[in-house]
Amino acid sequence: MHQAWDLIKGAEHIRAAKGKKVVHFSQIADEREAVLKGIMGPSGNLRAPTFRIKNQFIVGFNLEMYEKKFK
Repeated sequence: MHQAWDLIKGAEHIRAAKGKKVVHFSQIADEREAVLKGIMGPSGNLRAPTFRIKNQFIVGFNLEMYEKKFK
């Protein structure tokens, strides 16, 4: 988890998807435990897919989230 935190701790926004549920984090440093819980998969790695766009991350798969972000 330490490596994942080092990667995302300076992000402005993170959108994390688990199935149909999408969670948006904007206070990354203040929500460390919730952010890590939202972005980590059962294997202890970042959920797939993970995209970094400038200073934002999109983690996990949710078709509706991708349609909104990439239209």
